[in-house]
Amino acid sequence: MAAGMVLVGTAMAEGGMGAVLQGEGLLKADVLAVFAHPDDEMTLAPVVADLALRGGKRVDHVYVTRGEGGGNMVGRHAGRALGVLREAELRRCLDRLGVRRCWFLEREDFAYTESVSVTMEKWGHEGTLEALVRLVRTLRPEVMCTMNPAPTPGQHGNHQAAGWLAVEAFDAAADPGRFPGQVEKEGLRPWRPRKLYFGGTGPFMAVVSATRELPDGRVPARVAAEALSEHRSQAFGNLGAAPWFLRPQQLQLVKSVVPFMAEETDLFRGLPVEGDVPARVPAPFRAAEAGPVKIRFLPRRSVSRYEEWVEEQGIVSAATTFHPDVPVVAGEATPVPLEVVDPPGSPKGRLKLSVPPGWTVTPGELEVGVAARPVWFHILQVTAPASGGDAMLTAAGDVGGKGVKAEVRLHAVPRLVLPRVAAPGMGTEADSGAWGVMPWAVIPHTNTWQGTVTEPSDVSAAFRAGHDGENLWVEVRVVDDVVVNNIAPDDIRGHWRSDSVEVCVDPEGGGEHTLGAFKAGVFPFDMTGKVRAARDADARPGPIEETAPGMAVASARTRDGYLVRMKIPWGLMGVDLGKARRVGLNVLVYDGDKREAAPGENHNKSRLAWAPRPGVQGRPEDWGVVVVSP
Repeated sequence: MAAGMVLVGTAMAEGGMGAVLQGEGLLKADVLAVFAHPDDEMTLAPVVADLALRGGKRVDHVYVTRGEGGGNMVGRHAGRALGVLREAELRRCLDRLGVRRCWFLEREDFAYTESVSVTMEKWGHEGTLEALVRLVRTLRPEVMCTMNPAPTPGQHGNHQAAGWLAVEAFDAAADPGRFPGQVEKEGLRPWRPRKLYFGGTGPFMAVVSATRELPDGRVPARVAAEALSEHRSQAFGNLGAAPWFLRPQQLQLVKSVVPFMAEETDLFRGLPVEGDVPARVPAPFRAAEAGPVKIRFLPRRSVSRYEEWVEEQGIVSAATTFHPDVPVVAGEATPVPLEVVDPPGSPKGRLKLSVPPGWTVTPGELEVGVAARPVWFHILQVTAPASGGDAMLTAAGDVGGKGVKAEVRLHAVPRLVLPRVAAPGMGTEADSGAWGVMPWAVIPHTNTWQGTVTEPSDVSAAFRAGHDGENLWVEVRVVDDVVVNNIAPDDIRGHWRSDSVEVCVDPEGGGEHTLGAFKAGVFPFDMTGKVRAARDADARPGPIEETAPGMAVASARTRDGYLVRMKIPWGLMGVDLGKARRVGLNVLVYDGDKREAAPGENHNKSRLAWAPRPGVQGRPEDWGVVVVSP
């Protein structure tokens, strides 16, 4: 009898005919997708719908946060209350996609940042990885999918971190030496998923149709669009008819226990694979053969950290579509380091440095094979034209009969000299005195970093700035053909929802993230006509009355738009003029033209900046530079 009960129990656990699932059988997943926030499943939604509703796969999702740090386009919920709303929207979405369950790692969605390092610091890298490994070992997925962790401009640092954690969990879950308490005390076993995919392109591609018919006659593309429309707080309510979901869905295979292929159409190709912990197969990828001397331009720290990490994880092939760049200051010489690996005995040769017309690089040539040490750095001086732009910097030559080459994309950030002036006052009716001697910087309608602007009258701007030794003074004049003020007096947050101006100051002048910076968004008019402001996505967010003592703002309507004036104490921004005479600065303009926008509604359609690049509001490395006059 006891043996019979064991046999019956085993059949039930495996889901036999008429069985009640229990234990491991109840938990077993075919696919586990790892994301940072609710709505991140957008990048994989058609694939998920195809797997779950056509392929009958058991799909589970993991979300590191509940998205409580984002905006709200449909109401007043914010913070933890917004997290409750977003979870409710998410569960409705996933139900329509056919996702079986979703799990949360209960980490904080704290602010928009493009830094994976500050994200891991806030979340706790090891503790969050342990929580994810527990789910991998518990659910035992065959396939994992996640977000591409490359630090591409515009890629949220939380998204990068979610991908980073999923990559590490793929191997950590298979290692009994990682988090052994889960094995010794929780009854779990090591488990290695069979495949891991990123969304996007790469050398080993899976291309999945989004238009194969489902049993009910619909196609995954349409199911995905309609499901994602449940994320109304994130302005996804109109996605139901979006045509771009119809295109073939692309994923890249980055870790696997089955051989890699250049292209496949089935994420389950080669599966199942027997055994709990099969060996991982290295990707058949080799970098171009290098000569005796190796050279490379050193990127920003966030990029070099990523490059080191893909080497450690054995997924160098996944980085082939990522192209790093280096910011330089327009109109002045900027140091750009070139690393040379030059072992003793290397043949001599010369490298020629080149940039496009209008740019200069000094020196124009370098000799290699003569170093007294195997690794050395040469600091090149690159000068971008005052008008800015992008350029490719190349080092190339012949060393020992072999070609040596390195290149990096440069992009110029703007520069402004900040004069010292007498305190000009905050009155907006006058344009004389100290305001009149401050230099102007233009933000043309073409300086978009999100959305599209077709002409200057839609939205464009200029700003001028100076300092009096104690305060930074900034005036922004915005040309805007439709000025909307739909923000209630007790709803001063999320300035990107409506017409607004944001000023960003980085004391480091190139910091990796905004928690050491000062960022304040200004609504020129709330619904009562009063100017209001709040700090955002820095270390102390909230209305300036609570978070920015000494800051003052003023505004006024103009013939073709509006103007905003600000006084911000240097000390409030963490700037010590006794030590720093160069700081990072950016001025951003947000524009929405919906005259009938509901109170609090997010109607933002385009964004401009003095230093424009995707995601620049969360990446001080790409802000402009101001030189502070003594």
